[in-house]
Amino acid sequence: MTMTRIHHPLEAQHSARPTAPALRDHDGRRITFAELDEIVRAMADELATRGLRPGDRLLILAENCAALVALIMAASRLDAIAVPINARMTEHELRRIAEHADPRLTVYLTQVSTSALDHAGSAAAPAWHTPLGQLAIQTAEGSPEPEPVQPDDKQIGLILYTTGSTGTPKGVMLSHANLLFGGQTSARMRHMGPGDLILGALPMTHVFGVTSMMIAGMVAGAELWLFPRFSAGAALDALQADVSIFPAVPQMHALIMAEAEARGMDRLPPGRLRYVSSGAAPLDPDWKRRAETFYGTALQNGYGLTETTAGATLTTNPPGVADVSVGPALPGVELRLRGVGPDGVGEIQTRGPHVMLGYFRNPEATAAVFDADGFFSTGDLGRMDAAGNLHIAGRVRELIIRGGFNVYPPEVEAALNDHPLVIQTAVIGRRIEGGNEEVLAFCQTKDPDRLTERELQAHVTERLSPYKRPSRIVVTTALPSSPTGKILKQKLIEFFAEELERVQVIR
Repeated sequence: MTMTRIHHPLEAQHSARPTAPALRDHDGRRITFAELDEIVRAMADELATRGLRPGDRLLILAENCAALVALIMAASRLDAIAVPINARMTEHELRRIAEHADPRLTVYLTQVSTSALDHAGSAAAPAWHTPLGQLAIQTAEGSPEPEPVQPDDKQIGLILYTTGSTGTPKGVMLSHANLLFGGQTSARMRHMGPGDLILGALPMTHVFGVTSMMIAGMVAGAELWLFPRFSAGAALDALQADVSIFPAVPQMHALIMAEAEARGMDRLPPGRLRYVSSGAAPLDPDWKRRAETFYGTALQNGYGLTETTAGATLTTNPPGVADVSVGPALPGVELRLRGVGPDGVGEIQTRGPHVMLGYFRNPEATAAVFDADGFFSTGDLGRMDAAGNLHIAGRVRELIIRGGFNVYPPEVEAALNDHPLVIQTAVIGRRIEGGNEEVLAFCQTKDPDRLTERELQAHVTERLSPYKRPSRIVVTTALPSSPTGKILKQKLIEFFAEELERVQVIR
């Protein structure tokens, strides 16, 4: 069959292998492709009855579970647009996104997420009894305007929100064609097939999880084992069972290896695990070597953004190769560097079927990132080696990647600047062990005796998700700045080295 929508791979698997397992849910329930297809159809019928039309947005407050997969597929059946949101967002963050997305329906996956349950309670959302448990659902009070249905290669499949370099939520519009290309490419590059079991710990509210786990698994006919929240202990147990494919981020790998060490294990015993990937952050050579020894297989790395449907490059190295690049461009993907300096570093640009349609109802922001040739400007810096492999050199937009999630300094700075005693704030990221980054904040105030780290911690707790909150906050009377008053962020760690050594760690 011709696949033009992201639910089409499910229909193809249902036709070819109806009794094969598609999902292993958080509670251990195993769901076949035939069962999942039936659930998706039932949910689509119910959503249509509740008024969901083609072009409407379906906001889903979620953590990984079968219901999230089914709702995304159900929206696809109706030509509606799924907008999956991490349920652990604060009320403030959720409200900003909901106001922009303007959904007709909002679904809270209360059966798996206590955070979604809290949000549903605050919204007084009625219960919805489904084949996958009791959820909650709410209909918009107004009349959201649907987006027009477009030709197949332009029809929006998902909107994933990123706050971007301005700190303002931006909805990345990914077409069905984008998502199918990403899933098909991921499945092919990883040699996925029936019989594979994917450890699904990456959040499917993030592009890496939804593309490289959910859609890739559906395309390949593999089984996806869903974990609502990452647990190093649970992941380590699963890896010793029958998991064969494990996509993750460096922090996850580091925590798993620490858990194994605590159990007296220096490496995984031989099993079915054959493919391990690490994305969303650069790799350290020594750490990569230790990870490959632990897993007993190569650790592949890649590069991409929400706007590029996760992937633009990927390595395919055998074990033991010292390469810490993010690999060459994926088949069908174009890469180039703009403004290359003497050191060979320039801004990474890309073009191809993986690049987003644009930002939802934000033509100005969309125009700003595309050039006349149709290349998308990533805002990241890189260089190409002689073999055509891309090496990430830095981030033009100062993006921080923490635990696989994007943290944008302007958003954190805005939350801290909202405190009445804060004059201005600078937020940066700092690499820590395992390839992860921590968030550091430097707050200028007139009277540091009246403002403590604990007070600022409490202040941001109500305004930012846990992964966005600074690990360390320095309160000071002055920040290093240029003659024009611009904060010199590159000087902050050196300037406050002594304070960073003794400052309280914020958890």
